[in-house]
Amino acid sequence: MPEASPHTHLVAYRAAEQLLAARDPRGALKLLDPVVAAHPEHRGARLLRARAYFLSAQLRSAERDFRHVVEREPDNAYGHFALARTLQRAGRDEEAIAHFRLAAALDPRPDFVAAARFERP
Repeated sequence: MPEASPHTHLVAYRAAEQLLAARDPRGALKLLDPVVAAHPEHRGARLLRARAYFLSAQLRSAERDFRHVVEREPDNAYGHFALARTLQRAGRDEEAIAHFRLAAALDPRPDFVAAARFERP
């Protein structure tokens, strides 16, 4: 099997996007794992893989990748929102609310603001 190149990683990334859109997160993960292994700091690949983990209910792995992104890019509103959704789904509501609020403060989109529940303590 030929060695992967940046071009094959790009093709795999784009195919993984399509698989995720088609609700096949496990298929997307098979394509994304080698991409992230080759480019561990590529935030787009990390976010896409985190979404695939989330959609396949692999919450610890999703949390790990979302945290990787927000630690390196603390102003990434979507990263904070997605991390919060992951924490919430894992039953860790108090941790989640802090990231929901960060997301809303960084980007006051209506869905981010509603999730932040600013009117509640």
